[in-house]
Amino acid sequence: MNYLAMNRDELIAEQQNLLREYTAFKNMNLKLDMSRGKPSREQLDLSLDMLKITDYMDSSGADARNYGHLEGIPEARQFFSQILGVSPAETFVGGNSSLHLMYHMINLGWNFGFPGAKIPWKDCNKVKFICPVPGYDRHFRITETFGFELISVPMLPDGPDMDMVEELVRDPAVKGIWCVPVYSNPDGYIYSDNTVTRLAHMKAAAPDFKIFWDNAYGVHHLGDIRETCPNILQQCRKAGNECRPLLFFSTSKITFAGSGVAALGACLEIMKAITNYFFSNIISFDKVNQLRHVRFLKNEGGIAEHMQKHAEIIAPKFNVVIDTFNKGLAPFGNIARWTEPRGGYFLSLYTMKGCAARTVELCRQAGVTLTGAGAAFPYGKDPDDSHIRIAPTFPSTKELGTAAHLLCVAVRLATVERLLNSER
Repeated sequence: MNYLAMNRDELIAEQQNLLREYTAFKNMNLKLDMSRGKPSREQLDLSLDMLKITDYMDSSGADARNYGHLEGIPEARQFFSQILGVSPAETFVGGNSSLHLMYHMINLGWNFGFPGAKIPWKDCNKVKFICPVPGYDRHFRITETFGFELISVPMLPDGPDMDMVEELVRDPAVKGIWCVPVYSNPDGYIYSDNTVTRLAHMKAAAPDFKIFWDNAYGVHHLGDIRETCPNILQQCRKAGNECRPLLFFSTSKITFAGSGVAALGACLEIMKAITNYFFSNIISFDKVNQLRHVRFLKNEGGIAEHMQKHAEIIAPKFNVVIDTFNKGLAPFGNIARWTEPRGGYFLSLYTMKGCAARTVELCRQAGVTLTGAGAAFPYGKDPDDSHIRIAPTFPSTKELGTAAHLLCVAVRLATVERLLNSER
């Protein structure tokens, strides 16, 4: 049944059938929230043993409950340096949120300036930031809050459109780019070797141009394939641009979403500026939490073992959504497409142009809350009104099956409405 080949009478008949099916969903009084990528309670329970710490002395002999170690306790810097792919001296361990560290790095550049900058960003006539789309709404919100002009570039299966990026960075007002290199939010794409090399070597007019490298999902594999991409700091160092990248990671979706540990990596020159910046606003972050994370996760092997348990919980949920889309959308013509990621926390659903907002609203009226259409774009505006971010992790598998079925009905109904209106 190809909607795009139907005549008006056939579309009206299909609309009536869909309305009956949709009304049945509304009568179920659903109350499901899929608006954010939250771990399920079952996932959170995997880390309960982390709370059993009784010895609070770190490897330097210092009491983690006391003041000290602004940059993080030694074993935490060692632990996160391995994940970030930098040295312990190039690692700063913070509190529970990598987004918090990103905000502070924008603030550092804005109010004080990074090494190599003649003036801080706030004193520039105009500042711009590159935003691969679809992308992470909270990234965009940070730079929007500071007054940057946000410039969208398409996110491709191998990373942002580098032809566009290389052209944009010729403008000295362009100060940085947001990047989620492995299992990107929300498409689930992985940056290719070529993309990383080009990011490292491109000629940026701004001497303080920064790559905000948020590898939030680098260990969140859903199957046996462990996707990776080249080390951005190493590539930038080869290109003579070692001050360009700022690397971020957190355990928010590994242990406890609200009580994880975040880390930041950068070259020694930038790390000195970071440490001086934080020295003025905090004595130290939560070192007890740092200590228990290191003791619980132990090393990269411990993380891999722990993340396998996560995958066993959430991979079936991704499969439910994808299988439902294959059955509930694929047979009706080219009305939608979706990504099938090998890791991460999201997948993208692309409707026919002009149908995403209506789809989200239909789901909301039937009791299922999705991320707002357009949220994955700067200023919350998707010019095609076609993208919906799907977050499968929080609901139960049964609830997810119901929600995905409703979503298919909503997409089809929105599509039929759009086709009928276009004939007027």
